[in-house]
Amino acid sequence: MEITLDEFTISTDKARLQIDAIQKFLSDESYWAKERTIEQTRTAIENSICFGVYYGERQIGFARVVSDHATFAYLGDVFIIDEFRGQGLSKWLMETIVSHPDLQGLRRWILATRDAHGLYEKFGFHALTFPDRWMERPAPNAY
Repeated sequence: MEITLDEFTISTDKARLQIDAIQKFLSDESYWAKERTIEQTRTAIENSICFGVYYGERQIGFARVVSDHATFAYLGDVFIIDEFRGQGLSKWLMETIVSHPDLQGLRRWILATRDAHGLYEKFGFHALTFPDRWMERPAPNAY
């Protein structure tokens, strides 16, 4: 899938992803993946539906979804690099993700965020309805 808006493109073509640019953002800029190795990033990409955001040929954003394509999806690693923020690209990325044909009719989407609640709320995300039913097994350094 590939869609364009002015000089920007969102593509799900994994061959187009610039792994080094993704890894650089995750390790240098993110709060959630600073310790992730390039090998872990490659494996995560390999096992996800990925959305690259491009300005011309330059990758300026990314998100990935882990899903069984029937009942559940986890949204992670969402970013637009600082230089391109404030132009509505995050909203466009989210619109593209939630309307992806392989991700329709799911019972539940989840994500974790420290600071982007306002963005995700525009797309139906909210605090857990039944937090007493959810459990986790985080790594010692999980965000």
